[in-house]
Amino acid sequence: MDFNNIDEQKPQISDELRLIPMWSVALAVALFAAVQAVVHLYLTQHQHNLPPRGFLVFWSLAWGTVIAVYTLMVGYVTRDAKRRGMNVGLWTPLVIFMPGAIGLVLYFLLRQPLVTKCPQCSAGISPGINFCTQCRFQLVPICQQCRRAVRITDVYCGNCGEDLNVSEAFPMRRFR
Repeated sequence: MDFNNIDEQKPQISDELRLIPMWSVALAVALFAAVQAVVHLYLTQHQHNLPPRGFLVFWSLAWGTVIAVYTLMVGYVTRDAKRRGMNVGLWTPLVIFMPGAIGLVLYFLLRQPLVTKCPQCSAGISPGINFCTQCRFQLVPICQQCRRAVRITDVYCGNCGEDLNVSEAFPMRRFR
């Protein structure tokens, strides 16, 4: 395990896109097609005072895209909330029914950090803790003097000034 990047592990965009469920993709495609059908088939036959054809094409593509992307985002939220340990039953309706995508903005502002797994016992670990709550495995290096977390590249403790290279003050260096 790479202890240098334990706090800096960011998911790639491709990993995030894989979270979108297939039902959401299928529904987005169906809704996009439905918008196109309503504008180009229904409105052109039943409305007599229509704007120019170019405007109708632009309007149908724009609204179809907005609705499809919003549907994909609802699917993303259902999966992302679950993997972050958040209440899916609360966030999904909130994202769907809050007007103007306010629920979606709130979700991204208030979502919890990703839960990781302990390398020793595979228990769920919240970010920012130094030891696993199930097996006491040391997740990040700590200063032996003040018992605060330090980075593996630190030579001195930023809290108490302890020299981390002199003694066994830095037991995590053996994992390098």
